[in-house]
Amino acid sequence: MISFAIADYFVLIIYAGLVVAVGTLAARRKSGAIDYLLAGRTLTLPMFVATLVSTWYGGILGVGEFSYLYGISNWVVQGVPYYIFALIFALFLAKKIRTTNVVTIPDRLEQIYDRKTAVLGGVLAFLLCSPAPYLLMIGLLLQVIAGWDLLPCLLIGACVSSGVLFAGGFRADVYTDAFEFIVMFIGFGVILPYAAASLGGFDYIQENVPSLHLTWRGGNSPQFIAVWFFIAMWTLVDPSFHQRCSAATSGTVARNGILLSIPFWFLFDAMTATTGLYARAALPGLEQPVLAYPLLAERILPPVAKGLFYAGMFATIMSTLNTMTFISATSLGRDILWRILGKGDEQRAEQYSRWGIPATILLAIGLCFLVPSVIRLWYVIGTVIVPGLLIPLITGYFERWSVGPRYAFVAMILGWSTSTGWLIGGWTEEFGVSTGYPLGIEPMFAGLAASLVVWGIGWVKKKRED
Repeated sequence: MISFAIADYFVLIIYAGLVVAVGTLAARRKSGAIDYLLAGRTLTLPMFVATLVSTWYGGILGVGEFSYLYGISNWVVQGVPYYIFALIFALFLAKKIRTTNVVTIPDRLEQIYDRKTAVLGGVLAFLLCSPAPYLLMIGLLLQVIAGWDLLPCLLIGACVSSGVLFAGGFRADVYTDAFEFIVMFIGFGVILPYAAASLGGFDYIQENVPSLHLTWRGGNSPQFIAVWFFIAMWTLVDPSFHQRCSAATSGTVARNGILLSIPFWFLFDAMTATTGLYARAALPGLEQPVLAYPLLAERILPPVAKGLFYAGMFATIMSTLNTMTFISATSLGRDILWRILGKGDEQRAEQYSRWGIPATILLAIGLCFLVPSVIRLWYVIGTVIVPGLLIPLITGYFERWSVGPRYAFVAMILGWSTSTGWLIGGWTEEFGVSTGYPLGIEPMFAGLAASLVVWGIGWVKKKRED
């Protein structure tokens, strides 16, 4: 199905070698626990933008799948809401996060609530940052190239992504992200001119895709669109955003870095959405839409160009896989085990975080087999975890809106458990969209409502006491 020339393999070997080299060089600069966890809080504006842009765009095969199935609705669902919430994050949260001088989200939860709430927040952050969707994409790409079974492909992807993290921590993650930022734009910058030259311009797309693919809804229901907008609130509780703000040299760098990242996301969305439309036009009736990008490359790209495009896809995924693996491991090691076992010095937290990496990878591999779809993994993780974290965490940065520890804990656990129960009660196989959910309500809405009710009771009680 996929054929590679020797030159294409050579390009990918060079890419992989450079990733390892960059990560290894960065690892040599590590000096202490805070450096391992936050690169010593030394992120300058260029590095902040490069790591945030590449990290927040890992789901490239999922984007291809969504674009192939629903056209430019992908941009409405997977692009616009994230720009909006990134803007909100930049304007209202970035500086506050940096000035708190904490390391992780649970640090802030313990600072404003208590240790019990912090541990629960660590569990939710661990699940929210599961690298499973990105590991699955790496495995699928390797499977397409090598023709092996999925499990060895997942293991190879996991080893390559986690090796430099184990040694170099966050600094290795940031430096490899910066390199992959360049490669991902090169990859999609290569395929679009070839598509236009060999297939045609916008007229070709317009004539060969379903008409609904060029509408903002893509044939989807309003509730389907709405729930993905709510899933985009993931941005507000995303540990990678909080981590990078904490690692910035200042709150201003954190705020401006997010604002500058939005145009880069917009540009990359334009490139990937157009590529997805070309795939739908040129390859109708694909049995595996998740492979839309690789199969389009197989049809139109010559050697070397194909290798560069695959390197771009690998870079897009790998940058996010690295970050999610590291944050999930930090959540398990530092935010859960370190707190439960009585804390101690930060060096012990670093050790726990380092050994959280293989545990995170094993769980991610299990999820890849349990939910073998990138979009469904996004849906499941986002719709279950965001309702638990969102309200207690965000209100905790604003004193007038915060509540007591007991109410924060209950709001968190009830939001999480309600959305989980709702999901189990009405799950179907089509990207999590179901008419069978209780009362016809999406799980995220039910979880958010439950969390909001508890938070509201706590807020009223606090106001009366004041």
